[in-house]
Amino acid sequence: MNTIPAYPRTLGLAGLLPQLACLAALTFGPAEWRFAALALAWGYAALIFSFLGGMWWGIAASRLHSAHRVPDWLWLAAVAPSLIAFATYLPWVFAAQWPQPSLVVLGLGLIASLAVDRAIAHLAPPWWLRLRMVLSIGLGLATLGTAFV
Repeated sequence: MNTIPAYPRTLGLAGLLPQLACLAALTFGPAEWRFAALALAWGYAALIFSFLGGMWWGIAASRLHSAHRVPDWLWLAAVAPSLIAFATYLPWVFAAQWPQPSLVVLGLGLIASLAVDRAIAHLAPPWWLRLRMVLSIGLGLATLGTAFV
């Protein structure tokens, strides 16, 4: 981690704090906090998952007219996280079981996002994939933790 520049490293790791706080609230907090902590955990996971898609879109767009164009599938991958996050919101809207199943989908999606990151790592700085691995696995596991606490 020391080879990752300070700002991306520090700010990236700080991005794990909201989900870890939700996990702590679910683990150690009073029962009255449970639904709020679950809802906040879902919202944060959905937000960051959508952010990853936006990051991939930005990478694809930045290479649109370059010699190092990205594969066409990246455009579809860039839209998928927002659509998946939206789909995980629908059970709440229609009063179905929520948020535990939705948290599982988002947690697994965050971890699976590393497949896209690995495929496009050659377009990013050399330290980028190491940071993405820590953040995606960390947030994915914390999100899964909130689903099962």
